[in-house]
Amino acid sequence: MSSQQAQPVEAQEPETPHLDFQGTTPYEDYVQADVLTHLQHTLSDDPGEMVFLVTTQVMELWFTVIVHEWETAANALREDRVPVAVAALKRSVRELEALNASWRPLAQLTPAQFNSYRSALGEGSGFQSAMYRRMEFLLGEKSASMLVPHRGAPRVHAELEKALHEPSLYDEVLRLLARRGHAVPKSVLVRDVSRRYESSPEVEAVWTALYAGDEHDELARLGEALTDVAELVWRWRNDHLVATRRAMGAKTGTGGSAGVAWLEKRAQKNVFPELWTARSHV
Repeated sequence: MSSQQAQPVEAQEPETPHLDFQGTTPYEDYVQADVLTHLQHTLSDDPGEMVFLVTTQVMELWFTVIVHEWETAANALREDRVPVAVAALKRSVRELEALNASWRPLAQLTPAQFNSYRSALGEGSGFQSAMYRRMEFLLGEKSASMLVPHRGAPRVHAELEKALHEPSLYDEVLRLLARRGHAVPKSVLVRDVSRRYESSPEVEAVWTALYAGDEHDELARLGEALTDVAELVWRWRNDHLVATRRAMGAKTGTGGSAGVAWLEKRAQKNVFPELWTARSHV
């Protein structure tokens, strides 16, 4: 073997990414990471407060995405574009899974750990979240009283008031069923949509008939996508309940709420109720 042949072949260096930009990077311009990572202003000296604050902020971002998906689905249903609505609902299922996983950093807080920075929350409470309230309104959980905490924020209040008086996601589903010839009663179709949705035996009968038919029917698939959403909302509420019970027991919640008692009441409710009760009759 010649000396020339014995020389090792030099490995080629990978191409260096473009590093020199005028001003901020394109990534920063799109993601606004500098803004996001400077929104954390802890109010105590406890090192555990940071994860509580960041986790709560992450939850707010997921609320925003899920509201976007459900509004997309509601608009599509209004225009009879069921596949578009189902696609948005399926995306929201993956997003709800990520939202629910946000409880993990907080799920095993002891009372002592939570108490070390709880006083920093003052009157703050999760039920004051405007974006979460928009999620609840889209699910049909309407309550005009829930606008009251936001009177001091005109833009937020206006957005919530608009959402209160708009049909919920489930209202749009029921209107679609009626347009497709199903016997949704007029009392459901013309009800005051600013009030909480209440279960209807006639709507239950519609879902029973759909589930007893072709499982590949477009409306049956829509029902299953809604059920996936409803199940994960139920899991969210239960995970919230368990994390709160573990961190503070039955004490009064921040912001004057009933704490665990309030969460227990919420966890007992199913959204899209007839999708659950109809299964007993198929």
